[in-house]
Amino acid sequence: MKRTLLLTAFLLSQFGTSQLLKTSGKKIVNDKGENIQLKGLGLGGWMLQEGYMLKTADFAGPQYQIKEKIAGLIGEDGMNEFYKAYLKNGITKQDIDFLAKAGFNSIRLPMHYNLYTLPIEKEPVKGQDTWLEEGFTMTDDLLQWCKENKIYLILDLHAAPGGQGNDANISDNDKSKPSLWESEENQRKTIALWKRLAERYKNEPWIGGYDIINEPNINFTGKNPNGTDEMSNAPLWKLQKDITTAIREVDKDHVIFIEGNGWGNNYNGLIPVWDDNMAFSFHKYWNNNDDKTIQFALDLREKHNMPIWLGETGENSNVWFTELIQLLDKHNIGYAFWPMKKIDNIAGITNVKTTPEYEKLLQYWKNGGEKPSREYARKALMQIADHYKFDNVEVKNDVIDALFRQVTDTTTQPFKHHVVPGRVFASDYDLGRMGSAYLDKDFINLWVSDPAKRSEWNSGQQMRNDGVDIYLCNDKITNRYYVGKTEAGEWLQYTVMAKADKNYLFQIRYSSKKASKIKLETASGKPLATISLSPTGKKEHWNTVSVKNIHLKKGENKIRILFENDGVNLNYFEVK
Repeated sequence: MKRTLLLTAFLLSQFGTSQLLKTSGKKIVNDKGENIQLKGLGLGGWMLQEGYMLKTADFAGPQYQIKEKIAGLIGEDGMNEFYKAYLKNGITKQDIDFLAKAGFNSIRLPMHYNLYTLPIEKEPVKGQDTWLEEGFTMTDDLLQWCKENKIYLILDLHAAPGGQGNDANISDNDKSKPSLWESEENQRKTIALWKRLAERYKNEPWIGGYDIINEPNINFTGKNPNGTDEMSNAPLWKLQKDITTAIREVDKDHVIFIEGNGWGNNYNGLIPVWDDNMAFSFHKYWNNNDDKTIQFALDLREKHNMPIWLGETGENSNVWFTELIQLLDKHNIGYAFWPMKKIDNIAGITNVKTTPEYEKLLQYWKNGGEKPSREYARKALMQIADHYKFDNVEVKNDVIDALFRQVTDTTTQPFKHHVVPGRVFASDYDLGRMGSAYLDKDFINLWVSDPAKRSEWNSGQQMRNDGVDIYLCNDKITNRYYVGKTEAGEWLQYTVMAKADKNYLFQIRYSSKKASKIKLETASGKPLATISLSPTGKKEHWNTVSVKNIHLKKGENKIRILFENDGVNLNYFEVK
């Protein structure tokens, strides 16, 4: 009896006061029955890299090709040394503490199977599985950091044995070897891996669920190579059902997420739902944020009385992010944005800074020429690995603001604390929604909805993720950036703190190929000045124009710079 009571007390300590998730009709709820909307981030780029994350997409997309390029410069041992540092630095407790503080309540872990088990061609005994401690230890550590922050960890098999589709970058698919669908042994290993994971984590309430196959994209019978026209998807449903059966042999409690073909969204031929604690995952990129674009998922939820979860999204502008979350909130749909870290990243919450030395390696890999020395390449790569430490990444506060505050708040906040007299750089305009903090005519990428609307939104791809076009600046005084590609009718707003109620002199640093005009106004529309700009000849031939008697009140002032013509580049304005 005493032993039974102790066991009961242990289970209550694990689950009774925990937040163990389960499904309840169309909702995901905790063990108190409270609705839980998962607000998550996917740790893309950690256990599995895609070429675009490391800027190698032009010549090495899947991870195995990236590794081959690195080994070609610094040898197999050097490549392993780089990846050891990369994995160690990529995600740490600091990262998870930061995500929790930012407002995320869940994390999706994209797993590469080869950190947990050997490829079938390397198994010493066919049909037996060698388990690698590296992946399990990484997952254990990550789970501990999540538990300490009371956020959920969702396990996502992002690269299944053999690769689950024709989009090789997603799953590190080496097409010279049998794919997941061409090999019964790869399927057996996939099932065994999930059973092993479920057995390890069955008593962990902060495991939010198992996302069993990420973005299948394969043509079983259809013509589209990525499975978008498949009508039955029979092998996909069979494998996911077999994985579920294996998981349930050891874990009766955790939510299982399934995904359709065609990168997760093709649910044609779905067989009768085979588990009562399961949810549908769908993915959404580069289309409108309206009911129409998610109607298929809403219909799945209604038909099967099961929750839906947007398991992956992102790679767009701040405007798109805010609009999307408003849509998801309206329909009580959880989500996970993508990715966590990548090099030269404006559309994520952190940016990994590149280096001149790494850029030299990229140029060699792409164009050939003189081969960098082994020592040069090793130092360049280890420096990049060091840049993945949280202390070394650039936190993108504008993205975080768009994902959280701007969803419900129309007000603006200063991007930086600007005190005048002083200098204000053009790229440091206020944080806030478009129409409140700035106005830009090219601010979103909708190419899936309409190929003609493919856009880089920020065409300079620097610093911030709004529609404002920001470029690297070569002026003698600079914060490294200028605002360019301006169009008539666009504007930028700046919150400045004036030390005194008085008239000030404004000096505006600009360039323009033609004669132009800009206006200064308050946020309420009160005119302050109209300023004529003489042509400077070239895009980055900079000139300064002055305007007197601009009245600012003591304390906070919100000033807007309006562009009356196309083509004005703005570096900064100085208030004296």
